[in-house]
Amino acid sequence: MRHVDSFEIQPPTPPSHNGVPRSAWARARRRVSRWHRPYIALLLLLDFAAVVLADWMAQEAFGQARAGFYNAKEDPTWFYTVAFLLLPLGWLVILWGNRAYDRRYLGLGPDEFKRVIRGGVAVAATVSFIAFATKTDLSRWSVGFALLGAMLLILVGRLTARFLLHAVRRRAGQAGHRMVLVGTLPECLEVYTAVTRTPSAGLVPVAIHLTDGYAAARGIETPVPVYAGRDVLALVREVGGDTIAVCGSASAEPGELRRMAWQLEGSGVDLVVAPQLTDIAGPRVHIRPIEGLPLLHVEEPTLSGPALLAKNLMDRVAAGLGLLLLIPLFVAIAIAIRISDPGPVFFRQPRVGHEGRTFRVWKFRTMYVDAEERLAGLVDQNETDGMLFKMKQDPRVFPVGRFLRASSLDELPQLINVLWGEMSLVGPRPLPADDGDFLGDVRRRLLVRPGMTGLWQVSGRSDLSWDEAVRLDLYYVDNWSLAYDLSILWRTVGVVLARKGAY
Repeated sequence: MRHVDSFEIQPPTPPSHNGVPRSAWARARRRVSRWHRPYIALLLLLDFAAVVLADWMAQEAFGQARAGFYNAKEDPTWFYTVAFLLLPLGWLVILWGNRAYDRRYLGLGPDEFKRVIRGGVAVAATVSFIAFATKTDLSRWSVGFALLGAMLLILVGRLTARFLLHAVRRRAGQAGHRMVLVGTLPECLEVYTAVTRTPSAGLVPVAIHLTDGYAAARGIETPVPVYAGRDVLALVREVGGDTIAVCGSASAEPGELRRMAWQLEGSGVDLVVAPQLTDIAGPRVHIRPIEGLPLLHVEEPTLSGPALLAKNLMDRVAAGLGLLLLIPLFVAIAIAIRISDPGPVFFRQPRVGHEGRTFRVWKFRTMYVDAEERLAGLVDQNETDGMLFKMKQDPRVFPVGRFLRASSLDELPQLINVLWGEMSLVGPRPLPADDGDFLGDVRRRLLVRPGMTGLWQVSGRSDLSWDEAVRLDLYYVDNWSLAYDLSILWRTVGVVLARKGAY
C-alpha cells in the first residue's frame, strides 16, 4: 500500500485536440496495447486448422463426401480446393464479419462463443444457398458433420486459447491492459477492487488520477500511486499505461468526457467508462441514444418466463440421470463412512430456500456423530465471518469425511434436493435456517432457489469473506441466465479438481 502524499501537483496541460477533424488520409497511431494482435493470429490459425480437420474427418467418415463434384473420382483437385482451402477461408471471413475476432470480446465472457455459433449458422446458410444456386448435389450427412464438427472444434480451440491467455495473465501479468483510473478516490478504489478480483480479465490499474484534488486523499493508503492536477494523457505515457478508465462522477461534467475523447484521438490509448452502476452484467444494460444523449437502460432481472422453465427442466433431468449413474459411487461412500464412524450415512440440516421456505438438505456425513455437542467449544476458533462456521483443521471431521469435503463428494446427495425442486444445480449457497433472519440485501438471494454450486464456489468457496460471498450471490440473482449457469458448471469442474477453498 502507498500513501498519496508522495506525489506532486502540476498545472494541467492544455489538451492537444479540440475536436477538429484530422485529415482523412492521416494514419492513426497504433494502439499502445497490442496483446490482441498475436492472440488474434493464433485464433486464425486454430480456426483454420479446426475447419480443415473437421472436413477431413467428414471425408473419412462418409464415402460419399465427394458427391456432387464433377469428376471428383478421377480428379479430386477441385474437391480438395473447396474442402481444405475455400471453405476454411469462408469460415474465417464469416467469423470476422460476425466480429468473432474483435478484441473487445476476446478472453472474457460468453460473447466470443456466441459469435462463433452465429458464424456457424451463417456458414451453414451460405453453403446451403450456394449448393442450391449451383445445383450441386452434396451429401447431407457429410456437410452436416463437417459444419457441426468445425463449429465444435473452433469452440474447443477458443477455450484452449483462452485458458493459455488466462494463465499468462495470472502468472506473468502480461497480455492485459494497464489502466489509469480517473475520478474521485472512493470511485477509483471501487473500480480498482472490481477489476482486480479477476486477474484473468487482464485489467491492471497502475495509477489513479484524482479529479477532486490532493486534499481529498491526503494520508490515505492506496494500492497504486495517486496523482492530481496532471494532464491525463501525459500521465498515461509516464506510467506506461494504455487505457484510461473514467470512474463514476468523473464524467458528470457536461462535455468533459467528450473533450477527453478528443484529446485521445490518434494517441493509441483506449478510453473506457465505469459508470456508478456496479454488479450489473452486460445483457441487462442497453445504450439507447435519444437526441444525442446516450441513455443507459437497465433491464429487470430474468426471474421468470421460458428461460426459468428451461432451467427447471435441465435441473430435474440432470439430477435424475446423475442419481442413477452415481448409485455405485454412493454405495462405496456409504460403506466408507460406516467403517470410519458408526452412525447415519447422510446428514440432513434445515436450510433456507426459495422465498424463505425451509427444507432439509441432503449431504454425506463427514463429522463424528457428536459434532454438534462439540461445536460450542470451538466457536472461538471460527476462521470465517458471517453465518457459517469454518475451520481448515476441524477436529470434528473424520479422515474419510475430510477427503469427501476436499473433493466435494459430500455434496452429491443434494441431487435429491434438486430432483424435488428444493434446490438448483446453480444458485446461491443454501444457508442454515437457525442462524437468524435474513436482513437487508441478504434477503434478495432468496428470490432464486439455492444451488449445489454457484459463483461463491468457483470464486474461492470457504476462502471468501461473508461480504464477498453475499456480493457474488446477489450478482448471480441480478444477472442469471442459462448461459451463465452453464459457464459456472464448467468452471466448477476445474475448481473441484483443484480442491480450491474446500475444507
